[in-house]
Amino acid sequence: MWEEYAYISLFAISFGAATVCPISSELVFISMIGTNFNPILCIWTAAAGNWLGGMTTYGMGRLGKSEWLTKYFKIPSAQLEKISNFAAGHGAATAFFGFLPAIGDVIVFVLGLLRANLPLTACSMFVGKFLRYCLLAYGILQGMEW
Repeated sequence: MWEEYAYISLFAISFGAATVCPISSELVFISMIGTNFNPILCIWTAAAGNWLGGMTTYGMGRLGKSEWLTKYFKIPSAQLEKISNFAAGHGAATAFFGFLPAIGDVIVFVLGLLRANLPLTACSMFVGKFLRYCLLAYGILQGMEW
């Protein structure tokens, strides 16, 4: 019974880690795999939670105004227009890097602010987060064998 709570906790912590909360899902993820939880279930649980947290960050950005970038970060309107056009198209693929510490959340937030292509953003973000947990699990399992 307590195992279900561990997976729920991993999901919740992974969700929070992809928002503005300063927490790390990797510690819980590593601990669970290190104590023989199902690695496949851990990967899917962490990736789903982290992806939904990232989509929440994207949504928060989408609620904002792109004019804030001109006002607060002094980005010229012409340059902002070019950036917005890029983000609306294939620039949304940069959401793949949403898993990066510190800057990943900023990338996703700005993509929301610039109204980047939602399906492409969602897909590329999930792939990045999923692959990160796959590689992390692989490294942990290899280290445990060694």
